[in-house]
Amino acid sequence: MIDFCAIEYLRSGNPTQIQAFETLTQNRVLSNLAEFEPILVGTIPININIENSDLDIICYWKNKTDFIEKLHLLFEGEVDFSSRATQINKQESVIANFKIDGFEIEIFGQNTPTRNQNGYKHLIKEYEILQAKGESFRLEIIKLKQNGYKTEPAFAHLLGLKGDPYIKLLEYKI
Repeated sequence: MIDFCAIEYLRSGNPTQIQAFETLTQNRVLSNLAEFEPILVGTIPININIENSDLDIICYWKNKTDFIEKLHLLFEGEVDFSSRATQINKQESVIANFKIDGFEIEIFGQNTPTRNQNGYKHLIKEYEILQAKGESFRLEIIKLKQNGYKTEPAFAHLLGLKGDPYIKLLEYKI
C-alpha cells in the first residue's frame, strides 16, 4: 500500500504525478501547511486524472479563523486565488482555490483529522478498487471522467452501485 500521507510516491509516477511532486515541493505547498496535516487526495495520486484535474489537498484545522488567515497569508498572491467558508454534510468547511505552475489547486479544510475526512477515505477505497480491478477498469474510469462523470459517480456506475455514490463507494466490499 502506498503511503498517501507523504508525496514521495509521486516522484516515480507518470509525468503528471512527477510534475505535481515538483510543483508542490518547489512551492512548499504541503510543508507550509504542515500544521494542518495536509494530504494530497483526488485523482492524480491514483492515476485516474484527466487533462483538467486539479491538485486536491485536504487539511485539518482546529481554529477556522487561523486556518483562513494562513491560507490568505500563503496563497493570496497566487493566480485566481479565492477562498470561502461553507457547510458540507453539515460540517463547517473552508475551501481555497488558486493556480501554481499550470495546476489548479484546491485546499479543503475541516475540523476533522485528515485521515478521517471523506476525501482521504475515498482515495484509499478507490485505490483498493483499482488494485483489485486492474488496468482496464482504470481506463474505463478515465473514459467516464472524460465524458463528464465525477470520480465517485464513475466508480459507482462501473461497480453497479445504487444510491448516493459518495456513501455507497465507502460501503463497497472488495
